[in-house]
Amino acid sequence: MHPNPAYRAEDKARHIEFARDRAFGVLAISGDGAPLISHVPFLLSEDGAVADLHLVRSNPIVRVLQGPKEVRIAVQGPDGYISPDWYGVADQVPTWNYVAVHLTGTLELRPQDELRELLDRQSAFYEKRLLPKAPWVTGKMSDDALARMMRMIVPCRMQVEDIQGTWKLGQNKPDDVRIAAADQVASGFGNETGQLAALMHKA
Repeated sequence: MHPNPAYRAEDKARHIEFARDRAFGVLAISGDGAPLISHVPFLLSEDGAVADLHLVRSNPIVRVLQGPKEVRIAVQGPDGYISPDWYGVADQVPTWNYVAVHLTGTLELRPQDELRELLDRQSAFYEKRLLPKAPWVTGKMSDDALARMMRMIVPCRMQVEDIQGTWKLGQNKPDDVRIAAADQVASGFGNETGQLAALMHKA
């Protein structure tokens, strides 16, 4: 993440809220060679102290988790390219604005009998965003199908020891210059550039 203090002034509560709402990130753990990476949905506790997730049993990360291991989950938000022309002032350079939060801590496997409760909590958390659709629940599956599925995955828990975030939104620019770029970013390219523009306006 960007080391400039101007982009790292948000408080921990905002990082937690962002990561809880996003609920999806890139899990990284050291292996024998290059770090092992997995894209995972997760549930972060309200205080940001615990993240619960599950992994497919065949995931190489599971084989590394013979005991608790140090890991990091990178949670990516909106991002987009910023053209120097958008600032309306001279002597600017291209850059990329983005939001990212990193959760660092210790990941361990949990007992298999905790899996059903975890799956129920996860589906309830995601399904409530689809209201008024009637929420999907594990009870809609037959016992045999659910049992087969659960044999393929394992529950994990991460004790979160550090939370760092970068909100690179042009805070190092004068307000009028930042807003001029924000007015253009949604017409550019990146991910969720409309949301990025809104955050830049409020930075």
